[in-house]
Amino acid sequence: MDAFEWVIGLLLGAMLLAALARRIKVPYPTFLALGGIGIAFLPNSPSWTLEPDLALAIFVAPVLLDAAFDTSLRDLRDNWLPVTTLVLVAVAVTTAAVAVVAKWLMPDLPWPAAIALGAIVAPPDAAAATAVLRSVKMPYRILKILEGESLLNDASALLIYRVAVGAVGVSSLSASHVAPALMLALVGSLVLGYVFAKAQMKLTARIMDVPSSIIIQFAATFMVWIVAEKLDLSGILTIVVYAVTLARNVPAYTPARLRVPSYAVWETMVFVLNVMAFVLIGMQLRPIWSALAEPLQRQYCIVAAAVLVTVIVIRIIWVMSYGAMIQMKIAYFGYHPRRSTGRPSMKGGVLISWCGMRGIVTLAAAFALPQGFPYRDLILLTAFGVVLGTLVIQGLTLRPLVQWLAMDDGDPVAHEMGWARRAAFHAALEEIDGGTSTEAQMLRLEYRQMLDRAESNPDGLTSSELPADPLRRRAISAARRVLFEMRESGEIGDDAFHRLEEEFDWAELSAAES
Repeated sequence: MDAFEWVIGLLLGAMLLAALARRIKVPYPTFLALGGIGIAFLPNSPSWTLEPDLALAIFVAPVLLDAAFDTSLRDLRDNWLPVTTLVLVAVAVTTAAVAVVAKWLMPDLPWPAAIALGAIVAPPDAAAATAVLRSVKMPYRILKILEGESLLNDASALLIYRVAVGAVGVSSLSASHVAPALMLALVGSLVLGYVFAKAQMKLTARIMDVPSSIIIQFAATFMVWIVAEKLDLSGILTIVVYAVTLARNVPAYTPARLRVPSYAVWETMVFVLNVMAFVLIGMQLRPIWSALAEPLQRQYCIVAAAVLVTVIVIRIIWVMSYGAMIQMKIAYFGYHPRRSTGRPSMKGGVLISWCGMRGIVTLAAAFALPQGFPYRDLILLTAFGVVLGTLVIQGLTLRPLVQWLAMDDGDPVAHEMGWARRAAFHAALEEIDGGTSTEAQMLRLEYRQMLDRAESNPDGLTSSELPADPLRRRAISAARRVLFEMRESGEIGDDAFHRLEEEFDWAELSAAES
């Protein structure tokens, strides 16, 4: 019973921390990290544990699928160069720099363990950054670069991580052995993710029950990850390809009554997984910390601080160096993008360089190290220190930095919405054109008014609600009052009440404020 009470208390506490984070407009993982420290040293707190092999599957697979499902392939193509350099070069340089610093401070640390530490702390979690950036007016291009980096840098970092972990205890590790394995993992992951997505689409197309559909989504996500790992492929790359393939096809045949609750459940689950990751890591810190002698505690803190400074500084150096090279290229050859997505600028480089907060992938990768791994306690403490430090230092200062830079690209998404809205309403009018029923005439009038409004606002900055929606909401509210009164008086029972309540819920969703 104590464990159940702790779970309820932790979830409620996390919800309050998230509400506070939203109120002061900072990433909620910042407060979760601080809460994890509190859990670590809270008297009489529980001591839960999790099999290391399960950490990446449980914490990373659903979170990654949720992020990948919203990824725009078009925007990834448009920004392939900056995303690629962040995913490959920045991760590799950060991994190497951290490994060198850790080895210098801890000479007994084996090189594979030092490289594993570097790979663990190398990938930023851009979800925290974009949570802040979406709440302020920011260039769309920067958002897309950060989202693309967040989606793919985990794959490159964890490939290095896997090789480093596998190299522990091995006397020699040559490139001739590693390169074919990495190539097989890359190609195999792409194929497996696509095949699983096609099979999933055939299965889900026949399921119209909401609970069954959501359960199958989660079960399939974990199954994809498990199969990829069993085949020595990259679980992250497999999940990314799987999710992107689904995102391009599933919305075409998924009804709203399945999609709306599904999105809500996934958003809730991502929040819960973030909470549990910080809580579980916090619980591991207390016994580790208490078992260390005071000189060793001081030495581990120095290592964690040095690694924290390294990951922040290396990202700034790389991003600003890349930005300077791009500015030189533009000065000599001009800027000719396929689509107008905003011109690269030094201000943008400053912002991207500061969006280096680490998160759930770093925590899960550190936790996933097998028991008995060399210096596992040091790596776990350092990983949590880097996550906490970046979330506090960068997370709390990101919004003021955004406001100081004062960047604006004219909101290209709104312009695209305006164009698409006009095209959609033209199609809707053509579909019902010629109908003589009362319903057809009412719909034609409503869509005509909506089209007129869209055409008078070509920038897309207009409400998406239909003209009659305010009246609909008033009518639905009045109908609900009558339902409540009839149930209170006993004229109808709860079964009839709940069925009608569901009907009015869908009607209210269709007339919701934009």
